[in-house]
Amino acid sequence: MQPLSIFDMDKTITRSATFGPFLGYAVPRYRAWRVLLAPLVALTSLGFAIKLVSRGRLKEINLALMMGRRIDAAVLADISRGFAGFTLARNSLAGALARVEAERAEGRRVVLATASYAFYVREIAKLLGVTDVIATRTTDLDGSVSPRIAGENCYGPAKLRMVEDWMAEERITRAGRHIRFFSDHVSDAPCMEWADEAFATNAHAPLRALAAERGWAIIDWR
Repeated sequence: MQPLSIFDMDKTITRSATFGPFLGYAVPRYRAWRVLLAPLVALTSLGFAIKLVSRGRLKEINLALMMGRRIDAAVLADISRGFAGFTLARNSLAGALARVEAERAEGRRVVLATASYAFYVREIAKLLGVTDVIATRTTDLDGSVSPRIAGENCYGPAKLRMVEDWMAEERITRAGRHIRFFSDHVSDAPCMEWADEAFATNAHAPLRALAAERGWAIIDWR
């Protein structure tokens, strides 16, 4: 059975989060006038900070604010391809990219599992030579894309459920299959506990502490 190596993306493979930079890249190329709405993003972020808005709802609201409630699918695909190249050139960690290649060279199946929106994660994955992506999905409309999340936001315990659902769809059994999981954030603890090997990569303090307690490997690619 082919072993799996599952990587988070933001701050694991990239230096920083990608959603804000995606909006910064996309808005001038799509509906530049919406830059005027950027101050409202600060208000929605405040709503999240005081727990009036969930993490998933925050993404939906901010994508709708900055790109509209119906985003042209073809244009979004073009922008996502450009953003993928921009991300790997400006916001990737060489050590992480090397580790992805090393895992593949071992004969392992490499997977990206991330809370970021799938429409641009898939393009980043293509440039990495990664076929398998588990990410937050948007709702497809007729020739356009809605910011509304289809299913769950791929974060925390939901990420593990989505990984298990993907495995079921791919007819990949868990029993006897060696799985590695790489992440920077303690929200991925459910996936890391479930994996055979967990790697705290570029970890923030809570994950670093948990990794020390659990005996997980700690790696810093920054």
